[in-house]
Amino acid sequence: MTAQSQQKSVPFVTVKFAQSLDGRIATSTGDSRWISGPPALRLAHRLRRDHDAIMVGIGTVLADDPQLTVRLTKGRDPLRVVVDSTLRTPLEARVLAGGAAAGTLIATAANVDQHRASEIQKLGADILRLPSPPHGSGIDITRLLEALGDRGITSVLVEGGRGIITSLLAARAVDRLIVVIAPKIIGHGTEAIGDLGIARLSDAITFSSVKIRKLGEDVIFDARLKRASGA
Repeated sequence: MTAQSQQKSVPFVTVKFAQSLDGRIATSTGDSRWISGPPALRLAHRLRRDHDAIMVGIGTVLADDPQLTVRLTKGRDPLRVVVDSTLRTPLEARVLAGGAAAGTLIATAANVDQHRASEIQKLGADILRLPSPPHGSGIDITRLLEALGDRGITSVLVEGGRGIITSLLAARAVDRLIVVIAPKIIGHGTEAIGDLGIARLSDAITFSSVKIRKLGEDVIFDARLKRASGA
């Protein structure tokens, strides 16, 4: 993967998620395993192998307890990055337990509880404290990407969930979008992307290139995003 402009010192960001035909990443009960088929799952592990880091939000950790490792192909594990502004990551979570913490970075708020942070650090994880965004809560996603760039991370794969994907798209911080579209209709459930504050079609996020292919029963939408003017 190539990095973005050295002046920005931020990694190349790939967002990847699987959704139903009607744009849901989970049912109304939160069930999301597995929307896509086995070939798409192997693709996900190849993407993990090809990136320096893999990023998820705390919601994904709490709901799915993922390992975030490379298992279905040969290759090294990426750095695990969990965006967790209040340090809700359980100490027994698979991104921390059994020695996994040594390859995990928790991005959290600057004023987070020090005792809780110490418990996580004792397991071997790295804690990265970041300010809140100028207008909102949580952590500043732009500052997070800059901090990863400062650590030599040139590429990040974002696997969810809805909150972190929405934040990155709203910040126009995504370079590549890979959507696995499964031939399933769910109806009411969790939308893949939340409110981006777009009121006019002329402000919609668009793409500089798009590739579409079939993989097993699924359809892969693989596109590069257009940069906003001045970005």
